[in-house]
Amino acid sequence: MRGLLGLASVMPLGFSVGVARVLDQVARRMRESGEKNLRMALPEVDAAGTIDQVYEGLGRMLYYFSRFGTRNRGNIGEWIEYEGFEHYREAKARGRGVLFATGHLGNWELSAFAHALMTEPMNVVVRPLDNPLLDELVKGYRTGSGNKILDKQDFLRGILKALGNNEPVGILIDQNTLPENGSFVDFFGIAACTGTTFAKLAHKTGAAVIPGYALWDAKKGKYLLRFDPVFEMSGDVVGDTARLTKHFEGVIRREPGQWLWLHRRWKTRPEGEGGLY
Repeated sequence: MRGLLGLASVMPLGFSVGVARVLDQVARRMRESGEKNLRMALPEVDAAGTIDQVYEGLGRMLYYFSRFGTRNRGNIGEWIEYEGFEHYREAKARGRGVLFATGHLGNWELSAFAHALMTEPMNVVVRPLDNPLLDELVKGYRTGSGNKILDKQDFLRGILKALGNNEPVGILIDQNTLPENGSFVDFFGIAACTGTTFAKLAHKTGAAVIPGYALWDAKKGKYLLRFDPVFEMSGDVVGDTARLTKHFEGVIRREPGQWLWLHRRWKTRPEGEGGLY
């Protein structure tokens, strides 16, 4: 992996996109899952063509990730710029921390990395990789701009401390989970088991919630780190989880080629219902 990242850091974008295409060829199950997801969720779109866009996006992510070490406050703007930053200022002004609701949209690695350089470091909740050596390597890239990684095994204390200090915390909320960790909410018209921890944290802490994501803008040739308006929470855990999920569904519908369809998002099914994969 060190060698791959080293090559990607000096080769043109086509190399990284080619790596993603090789992954597509050797891990056909992911494409099959992605096309199945699209046929269920967005039957009107070209499933194969959209998955091609997903892999192109993964290649672009590798290209930028491998070059994180070349970025600083002075040149990060060549890669990414804000859209809706006023919503972040509003959230910070409330003084109870900021919870970023984000997902596997666009370049989720760059969004957190760049925010640390453009504004301030943030705390990011991630699941450690199974290989500890690989996990340490990736963590080095992720924290290179000053961010702090909060491992999912023991993240609650870190989140509460960060929010208590009025710091931002980013959490991915778009993955499948088990029934004991979430609830079934509507996602593209299909019941999707979705984690409720994010909503519970927002209710417990009173932190301001902002949906945030970095999407590729082909016209500008860079990413736009979009902050949507502060998402007012109602106090209803399942209801707020459903509304946040529906919000991201709207973003994905506008940019279907920039969401990671390869994940078996609807794997967990309600009791008595057969599997979809």
